[in-house]
Amino acid sequence: MAVALVGVATAFLVLAQARLISDAVAHVFDTHNTDGVLAACGLLMAVFVARAGLNWLNQWLAHRASAAVKSQLRTDVMTARLARPTDASTPTGTLITLVTQGLDSLDGYFSKYLPQLMMAVGVPLVVGVAILTQDLESTIIIAITVPLIPLFMALIGMATQKQVDRRFAVETRLANHFADLVAGLPTLQVFGRARAQLVGLRRTEAAHRTETMKTLRLAFLSSFVLELLSTLSVALVAVSMGFRVVAGHFDLRTSLFVLILTPEVYLPIRQVGVHFHDSADGTAAADKAFELIEAAEATHIGGDAPAPDPAAATINFNDLSVRYPGTGRPALAGFSCRVRPGEVVVLRGTSGGGKSTALSVLMGFQPATSGQIRVGDQDLADVD
Repeated sequence: MAVALVGVATAFLVLAQARLISDAVAHVFDTHNTDGVLAACGLLMAVFVARAGLNWLNQWLAHRASAAVKSQLRTDVMTARLARPTDASTPTGTLITLVTQGLDSLDGYFSKYLPQLMMAVGVPLVVGVAILTQDLESTIIIAITVPLIPLFMALIGMATQKQVDRRFAVETRLANHFADLVAGLPTLQVFGRARAQLVGLRRTEAAHRTETMKTLRLAFLSSFVLELLSTLSVALVAVSMGFRVVAGHFDLRTSLFVLILTPEVYLPIRQVGVHFHDSADGTAAADKAFELIEAAEATHIGGDAPAPDPAAATINFNDLSVRYPGTGRPALAGFSCRVRPGEVVVLRGTSGGGKSTALSVLMGFQPATSGQIRVGDQDLADVD
């Protein structure tokens, strides 16, 4: 809301700036003297200072919002990860990339894209009404050409989002590849295969560089298209206005006022398309963060009951069975065991027999498919 109010205030300053310039220039041409120009320049300088102050306020508000959102998202992502510590669907490299470089990209969304989106709503509306009060024909031209910019923005935006998603996927693959190599480096060194991994790492890094350059190329081309559209639109208004001034239908003051304001209608909308590329990386990372958070919320384990004291209660595994989603056979079936306070119990069995699964259920990391674990007289499924 604060950013929106700043945008509206900026729009009125744009009107004041256009009026001061058009009045001063028209006065000089009409009277052939510079009386009052110095006062107009002083007022114009005050308008410039006010616009600079509003721009600073806009950036300050945006950075505060960005810092708050990034902090909250990082907290929520780590909470979601700790809620499912045995979840292997998100590799460590992906998680690290997400909570560091990925969420840092949200700065572009909050500091550039979102404020510009607010400006694109307020400024063209205020400026367009001002032009309508001066010239209907110019307003009609603007009303016809302005929708072309959002149309092309939407077409470019769809291609950009797909490209950014591909680049983020390649970036996370590079991070996971590097993390796996570091983790397995002792084994690779023992078998003399450490240097051989450079080929695969360079190939992944080259793919990341290629996708990054594709994203940058798309950003530059889209900026060119939007600039061309807005330039041609302004030219239509300028040519039309020029012919009518020559014909004597308009005075210099009104024509200058309209011509100064016309680019200000297209500028905020065009900048939205430009800054969309700054926001795309951040929104891709935010989508991944929300995916992790929602997955953790959907698989909440346990109830609301307080945990009993395990040092004074017997733990009973009663016919415990666990089946992981998408697997043909249960990871643990019909497991029963009793652990009394102070006892040391060893779980022994073949690899894949369910030892880690039984401990994961006991720790509350994994829900049981059937059966139960009782701690004293309390069902573990009811414990927070």
